[in-house]
Amino acid sequence: MLQKGGAAFGDKGKNQVQNVVLCFLSSFQVIFEHEGVFIHSNTEELEDQDSLISGYLRIVDKVLLTWMSETGNPHYNVYTGFIVVLSVVEWTQRPHRTVDQQLSYETEWDMVNAVSFKRKAHTNGEGGSNHLNERNKGAFSFNVADLRSVTVKCEGWSYLIFCLKDDTTLPAIHFHQGGSQAFLDGLRKSVSPDDENILLVGAYSKAFSQSFENLLDDTNYGLVQKFKKDPYTTTLGGFSKVTNYFFDAFRPSESECQQRPVEEMEPGFEVITRVDLGTRPEVQRREPVMMEDWAKHQDSEGRVSNVPHLKHLIFKGGLCHAVRKDAWKFLLDYYPWDSTHEERKNLQKRKTDEYFRMKLQWKSVSEEQEKRNSRLRDYKSLIEKDVNRTDRTNKFYEGLDNPGLILLHDILMTYCMYDFDLGYVQGMSDLLSPILYVMENEVDAFWCFVSFMDQMHENFEEQMQGMKTQLIQLSTLLRLLDLAFWNYLEAQDSGYLYFCFRWLLIRFKRELHFQDVLRLWEVMWTGLPCHNFHLLVCCAILDSEKQKIMDRHYGFNEILKHINELSMKLDIEEILIKSEAIYMQIKNCKDLPNSVSDILGLNAVTNDSTLETSEYGVLESPQSSPRPAHRQDQAYSNGHGLLQECTA
Repeated sequence: MLQKGGAAFGDKGKNQVQNVVLCFLSSFQVIFEHEGVFIHSNTEELEDQDSLISGYLRIVDKVLLTWMSETGNPHYNVYTGFIVVLSVVEWTQRPHRTVDQQLSYETEWDMVNAVSFKRKAHTNGEGGSNHLNERNKGAFSFNVADLRSVTVKCEGWSYLIFCLKDDTTLPAIHFHQGGSQAFLDGLRKSVSPDDENILLVGAYSKAFSQSFENLLDDTNYGLVQKFKKDPYTTTLGGFSKVTNYFFDAFRPSESECQQRPVEEMEPGFEVITRVDLGTRPEVQRREPVMMEDWAKHQDSEGRVSNVPHLKHLIFKGGLCHAVRKDAWKFLLDYYPWDSTHEERKNLQKRKTDEYFRMKLQWKSVSEEQEKRNSRLRDYKSLIEKDVNRTDRTNKFYEGLDNPGLILLHDILMTYCMYDFDLGYVQGMSDLLSPILYVMENEVDAFWCFVSFMDQMHENFEEQMQGMKTQLIQLSTLLRLLDLAFWNYLEAQDSGYLYFCFRWLLIRFKRELHFQDVLRLWEVMWTGLPCHNFHLLVCCAILDSEKQKIMDRHYGFNEILKHINELSMKLDIEEILIKSEAIYMQIKNCKDLPNSVSDILGLNAVTNDSTLETSEYGVLESPQSSPRPAHRQDQAYSNGHGLLQECTA
């Protein structure tokens, strides 16, 4: 027990026989309280949301009035009283909430948390610890006076490990949503000046405590509400304003940003050295897959043969436009690679029937029914608004009463029937537009769009888990590739890479010319050369711009403005060359961190990845000639003006 003070309220009796001690909680003061502090129930499955348990972390000073009644003398009782102040650290699992509670203000803001996780009962495998709460498995509390050490570590976020004087090591608590610096500050306040029991081991960067949760500032309420309801268009305009408010409010001071020399750090601190990636190899692109190349990979019944080799050719050069209508159906898993002409014909017939049954559902809704279905009305209104401003400079969609616009509208409405839980979210029209442009068929476009949305679904869910995960992964990759640049961005309050939000949300649809979008998407749909290749595309773009950003000393606003102004100025072939070169450089690294290997799937062994290990040389067809770094065809005008329309 840590006794910070005491006061006597009586004299001791002379003939003590029995002492009776009564303690009353007089008051308590919350020194620190933070929600969204996690325990990892399974450290080997960190990507599994079920393995992360969300809870509350508190430091509480409890003031106890302690009375000792000394009995034994029949003539009088003497009471001695003193005050005990206990500083207690508590972690409690977040309780289950009823439906009414889930509609509260708290849940309304769940989507801006840095990471969101499923809730489930946590079972502590060890058990038996006196510091763990049996009714709330995994919960724990301890007196600060019983604390021996705190180890501070960072893995893209901060996490703390407590070791008590009885050699008990408590479960690590992970600050995925920031707040660890405030907790450590509160912990220091709870230690008496003469208390030397607490040893903080490690180092801490305040930048880790800055995250999406800070957008909850009341002054930003309207802007963040816009971001929640319409993250797509808000990123084009108001999002910079939101993040600016956020960083102004939580900007660390210069002294806080300075790193302590390694030699001053306490024992136990793990020094993470820079990884030597080696020289970045040279990479060449090839000519697109032509119709004759595509035909060579099909047998007499229409089955596609040597699929890994064909995917490799598509990855290295893309497809000529004449091949896209057929090839995209395979790349998007609408057609099985081993299906025959007859099987695909029957499949298309079944899918056509299924599509029009769903289309009939919303087509047959009467005006009276629609009046009583606010959700369908909202979807319909939003789709009509977005369709009228999607790729209108493209000839396929330009002009009034364009049949392409009608098809775009009908497919999106039918998708609401296919996935009514998600329905329609702004940005989905941008993902459909190129697919419909290539397919020129309503049914085929719908089912290819369904497959693409299966990949992109998390980007558009209310909690936007996909976006959060990708931003964290992108930050991890950038730190590996160029720590100096990442540190510069961090110093400019841009370390969370919010300026890449639009890139990830709709896969560079608004950054590239329309035809370049087609090239990039078909390359990414091959699944080569690794998982999350689109994150390496982000890294390639940033690598090309980093020198300009650093040499011109761009700050937060200038970085955001500069990245936005790259739209329609990017060369897709240069980007793909650099992206592949970055992949080869990372793959050849011997001491690659496990987190990076997991992001890129380099630990997985598949047939496709086996083909990649030869640096693509074995697979190159002799009749295919290398392609220069710069594309030889003319720039396309499709898609011009789209950014201006939405940012106006």
